[in-house]
Amino acid sequence: MERKRITPEDTIGHLRTVEIESEERVSVRDACRKLGIYEQTSSRWERECGGLCVNQAKQLKGLEQENVRLKNLVAD
Repeated sequence: MERKRITPEDTIGHLRTVEIESEERVSVRDACRKLGIYEQTSSRWERECGGLCVNQAKQLKGLEQENVRLKNLVAD
C-alpha cells in the first residue's frame, strides 16, 4: 500500500475532528475509522502536536526536517 503524505493542516484537522467526536460520545476508535487513520496514529499525533495550532505545527515539522538534514551533514 502506498503511504499518504499528511500535511500539518491535515494532522491538526484530524485531531480536532477526533476531539469533537469524543465530546459527542463517539469512541476514539470509531472517529479514527471515519477519518481512515489508525488509533495509534491519532495517539502519536496527540503526543507530538496536541496543543499546537496549524502555524506552530508547520514550524515544528520544518525544524524536524532541518534537524535531520543537519544530522546527516555531521554524520558525513
